[in-house]
Amino acid sequence: MTEKEAILARHSVRQYKDIPIDEDKCRELNELIGKCNSESGLNIQLVLDDEGCFDTLFAHYGKFTNAKNYVALVGKKSVENLDELCGYYGQKIVLAAQMMGLNTCWVAGSYSKGKCKATVLPDEKIVCVISIGYGETQGHERRSKPMEKLCNVAQQDMPAWFKDGMEAAMKAPTAINQQRFFVTLDGENVTIKAKFAAMAKIDLGIVKYNFEAASGKKVL
Repeated sequence: MTEKEAILARHSVRQYKDIPIDEDKCRELNELIGKCNSESGLNIQLVLDDEGCFDTLFAHYGKFTNAKNYVALVGKKSVENLDELCGYYGQKIVLAAQMMGLNTCWVAGSYSKGKCKATVLPDEKIVCVISIGYGETQGHERRSKPMEKLCNVAQQDMPAWFKDGMEAAMKAPTAINQQRFFVTLDGENVTIKAKFAAMAKIDLGIVKYNFEAASGKKVL
C-alpha cells in the first residue's frame, strides 16, 4: 500500500480488538517516530497497554473500546506552530500505521491528560493523542464539502497534481468533520490556511500532509 492508497483507505476507528500490536509493527512505528522527532523537534511517543488514558466519561460517550495503545503528540510549549507540527507529523504516522494494517483515530478531548503515561517535561505539553490498534472494523466514509468550496480553482482548471492534492485534503480527518481550511493555488505555489475553529491548527497540519503526500508538491 502506498501513502496515496492509505489516504483513501483510512477512516477513524474507535473500537479495537483486545490484542497487542505486533512487535515488528511497534518497532517500525518507533523508528518512524524517532525520525519525526529528529526532523521536527517534537517529543512524540508510542504508549502501549495503557488502560487509564481512555478511561473517561467522554471516551465512553465517544464509544471507544479497547483503546489501550496510542501515539502521544508532545512538544515544547514555546513552539509557535506546535499544533500544526503535531498535525503534520501525526498524520505521517497515521498513514504509516494504515499501511501496516493498523487503524487509528485522532483524539483531542476524549482522553485523560492526567492519566496519560507519556513523558511530558515541564516545558512541554500534550497537544492530542492518536489511538492505534487493530480495528473491529475499517471505519466508515464521511461526507465532505464540495471541492470548489475548499479551494480557489474550478475543477476544470486544475492541474492533475493539484486535483490529486485536493482529493487527499478532502479525505483528511478534521475535528467534528468541520473542514475549516482553504487551499489557494497561485501559479505553481500552494498555500493552505486554517479558518477560525476548534483544533483548526492541528487540522491544518493534517491537511497539509495529505496534500503534499498526494500531489508531490510542497505547501508553502
